[in-house]
Amino acid sequence: MNQALQFPDREQWDDRRQAVCFPALNQGMQLNCAISGEELRLRYGAGDPLDLFRRHRWDLEEDAEQLIMKDQDDAEGWYWLSSDK
Repeated sequence: MNQALQFPDREQWDDRRQAVCFPALNQGMQLNCAISGEELRLRYGAGDPLDLFRRHRWDLEEDAEQLIMKDQDDAEGWYWLSSDK
C-alpha cells in the first residue's frame, strides 16, 4: 500500500447517493470515494451496505487506491468503485 495514501475510518451511508462514502487522504489532500449499496450487494451478497463495507474494508480500500493512482475520478472529483473499472 502507498504510504502517502491513508483511509481514515470515517465511512458513512449517504441516502442521496445511495452509497457508502469514505475519505482518502493523499499527501494531505482529502479525496472522496464511494461505492453504491447495489455494488456492495453484487460483490458480497445481501446485507446492510455499511456493514458490508466494514467487513470488506481492506479489499475496497485497495480498489480505491488503484482508482486514485490512475486518476480515475468522475467529473465531480469522486472515485467510485464499480465492477466495470
